[in-house]
Amino acid sequence: MIIILVCLPRSVLPHLTDDTGKDDLMNYQKLNESEKRLIEFKDDDESLKLKIAQIDIINKSRNKNNASPVKLDILASRVANKMCREAAENEYIGHWNLAGEEPYLRYALAGGYDHVSENAYGEWSSNNYGTSISLISSLMKTGHEKFMAERAPANGHKENIIDKSHNYVGIGFYLSGNQFRYYEEFIDRYFEFENIPAEVRVGDPCNITVNTNGESYLYYIIIYRENWPKPLTPAQISKKGSYRDYTNEEYKDMTAWDISRYRTGNIYEIPLSFSKDGLYYIQIFSDKKEITKPAPLNTKGKTPESGIVIKVNR
Repeated sequence: MIIILVCLPRSVLPHLTDDTGKDDLMNYQKLNESEKRLIEFKDDDESLKLKIAQIDIINKSRNKNNASPVKLDILASRVANKMCREAAENEYIGHWNLAGEEPYLRYALAGGYDHVSENAYGEWSSNNYGTSISLISSLMKTGHEKFMAERAPANGHKENIIDKSHNYVGIGFYLSGNQFRYYEEFIDRYFEFENIPAEVRVGDPCNITVNTNGESYLYYIIIYRENWPKPLTPAQISKKGSYRDYTNEEYKDMTAWDISRYRTGNIYEIPLSFSKDGLYYIQIFSDKKEITKPAPLNTKGKTPESGIVIKVNR
């Protein structure tokens, strides 16, 4: 899955003089200025214009498949920018970074709490690429078209693009020398989160606060545990292929009737504690109806609406 990385120096990016909607640009400029996370991978105005244009291409693909349009997410774009730059400079393509972190880890450790699904694209040339805006735009469009041209059963990137649950996307690109990378990070954002601890100690109690804004009720929570990631080489990353949105170790699950007792109005205050050190990945599912008594539950066809990761230390 991919996110657009726009971290090319301004001197490398020619001025863009297209007819990008002024309202969209001004809105994203404000969001870009107010976002303080991963500030070193902040996009300049020319990069924002490229991403807004690419959003239109993505949304045309979604519209043809009866999926609602997505909006540009600033944090996810910076996460993608960072990934694209590292992948291009180290000449690899994949869903893990050199630190051994999968997409949900990279997004969560940057401060994101929503669910993320990544598309990744890269290409290279025997000669150095040019640096024109038109070339960058063309390469981004090519990457997206490659995804949309996939056919079942090897069509995971296309299915990600047209998934109806997505409502935001981060876009990242990086072009340097003979290497180009393009990533799309699709986001499912339906809750507001508060009091999410970045780090706790084994055995210490903590809470997570989830606000559904009256749109749904929490249906199921599943918490996966994993060991601390280990560094990978570019060759190892390139061989790994697709990634799983879960781990081999399920730590805990909570059913709708377990969760319902922690609800006050639209807000859930959910107590947690962890018995072993490591990284804990929390997926939350919702439903339009509240279930307060034991009943059959099935998450098939439901999309995780969170991507919370908590570090747990001894």
